[in-house]
Amino acid sequence: MTTIKIRDVAALAGVSVGTASRVLSGHSSTSPESRRKVTEAAATLGYRLNAQGRSLRKGYADTIGVLVSDIRNPFFAEIAHNAEQCALGKGFATLLCNANESIAQQDLYLDLLYSQRVAGIIVAPQGDGGGTLRSLLTQDVPVVFVDRTIDGADVPSVTSDNQAGIAEAIGHLAELGHRRVGVVAGPQATSTGRERLVACREAISKHGLDADPELIVVGDFQVESGRRGAAALLDLPKPPTALLACDSLMTFGAIEVLRERGIKMGRALSVIGYDDVEAYRLLRLGLTVVAHDPAQMGSLAVGMVLDAIVGREVSSIVLESKLIVRGSTAPAMDSG
Repeated sequence: MTTIKIRDVAALAGVSVGTASRVLSGHSSTSPESRRKVTEAAATLGYRLNAQGRSLRKGYADTIGVLVSDIRNPFFAEIAHNAEQCALGKGFATLLCNANESIAQQDLYLDLLYSQRVAGIIVAPQGDGGGTLRSLLTQDVPVVFVDRTIDGADVPSVTSDNQAGIAEAIGHLAELGHRRVGVVAGPQATSTGRERLVACREAISKHGLDADPELIVVGDFQVESGRRGAAALLDLPKPPTALLACDSLMTFGAIEVLRERGIKMGRALSVIGYDDVEAYRLLRLGLTVVAHDPAQMGSLAVGMVLDAIVGREVSSIVLESKLIVRGSTAPAMDSG
């Protein structure tokens, strides 16, 4: 099989090898006519650009890395999908990696992405930013955080206003007469886990609700921890009349427990979930949720990392978080 080289494309197009190279590498200093001739010649010959060689000349590949916390989580799946589609529209391929809520797995993939000479990395960081992540931030590859941040790290990020959404949720339950609100909080090693728990405590205090420490259990943003948390709350001598799960997977776990125990959401137990994921629509009773926009997060993160790649100044963005009220919340039974 004959290997088609760039000089073959140049000869067929009637241009110099240098012009053919500039056209095929996307360089702007070429005329429309040259671009047309070279593109047609390349298509006729079936020429494919050597992407590895091109990346060596540029210093990076036309690829960005997207490292999410848990690809099974619908929230992060939505971020990843929209990041990939947005990047593709800008001429960049995406390497999608899954940290699986593990610092060790995060480090493995960050090493891989750096070795692949990606142009930039979008990451929902695990832990406190030690290990490979801290080292990566000293290198010349642009990094943008999505959904989560690291204390003390000067990295642009696109996140949600967790405090506002949680405050609205607790306020809604207080208006319905609920005094004992159970909370399944996220891991305190993550910024989102900490922010949401702080917001819960502040709102509970603001509305004068029961501050019994047993009403708060800490999970790990996984389904099983949502199950354990909900079960522990329901087994209290004086169980809560309302429950807030601070992440979509933990919400699924909590709902499973209610289903197993025959507890109907709404009048029997008010429930507020997190993230307005499509799977919630399968529930017969609409689920009240704290919602934010993962699709916008993914798209914005791509724009930010591409700006950083070309040297533009990038600032952090905080998106709106809001309560969407549906049928899973109702007045407390003991509120009269």
